[in-house]
Amino acid sequence: MHIESFYHQDTATWTYVVVDIATRQCAVIDPVLDYNQDAARYSTESVAEVIAYIKHQNLTLQYLLETHIHADHISASHYLKQQLGGETGIGSGIVKVLKHWVPVFETEQDTAMDGSQFDHLFEDGDTFRIGELNARVMHTPGHTPACASYLIESAVFVGDTLFAPDGGTARVDFPGGSAEQMYHSIQKLYALPDETMMYLCHDYPDEGQQPRNCFTVGEQKQHNKMIQSATSLAEYTKVRQQRDARLAVPRLILPSIQTNMRLGAFGAVSDQGTQFIKIPINKL
Repeated sequence: MHIESFYHQDTATWTYVVVDIATRQCAVIDPVLDYNQDAARYSTESVAEVIAYIKHQNLTLQYLLETHIHADHISASHYLKQQLGGETGIGSGIVKVLKHWVPVFETEQDTAMDGSQFDHLFEDGDTFRIGELNARVMHTPGHTPACASYLIESAVFVGDTLFAPDGGTARVDFPGGSAEQMYHSIQKLYALPDETMMYLCHDYPDEGQQPRNCFTVGEQKQHNKMIQSATSLAEYTKVRQQRDARLAVPRLILPSIQTNMRLGAFGAVSDQGTQFIKIPINKL
């Protein structure tokens, strides 16, 4: 297995290409589309680097995997599938997310409520193969109901569930979020062998520092500032809720959620050939 990492500076997001060296099959996890909110324009400059890597390495894109419906960046899965093929997948909890958010944006006409816009709605414990690599789905709700981590051989891709040890964990105050669910999800991850490499979806380095993308499970259990191996549910819930009370709404939440429910597609085209981002007033 080889893991190639790409950092998206604007949204502090990590994208991964997981390669089975033997078969040249690969999966892309959490790809990002560039989006200028002020100008309402998107571009593919960042994801073009991922495409160039896949083509240069003569890889075949087998899977496009989303760890959840992101609220801070727009997914490039739709665009990547158009360019390179591959099957899309997300945790089956996406159906709960769709039931909440599609009515908020009133996008029933172009956003399937049953999750059929994804090729795979993974249940907890489902297994699949990337070439000859073994992969297992771990439902890790708490941040959102759709959150899933992907254990691929000796590496686990955890989305927003955990950040770097000095960053703690993802917030749990989104609709369907739960500190209790997050705590138990992290216990599942902490039950993995200590040497398991944990790949993060985000890192927010201080000025002058380089972003970090992975830590071992053992490092997280020992050093994570919000939840270590001996942290109780009550202790975690208290610190997480105190932190959430001070957090602002994510900058790109409105364009991101409605678009990511379609894997990064911008929805139906009007009779005049225009696509629209909808901004519901007083709904957040």
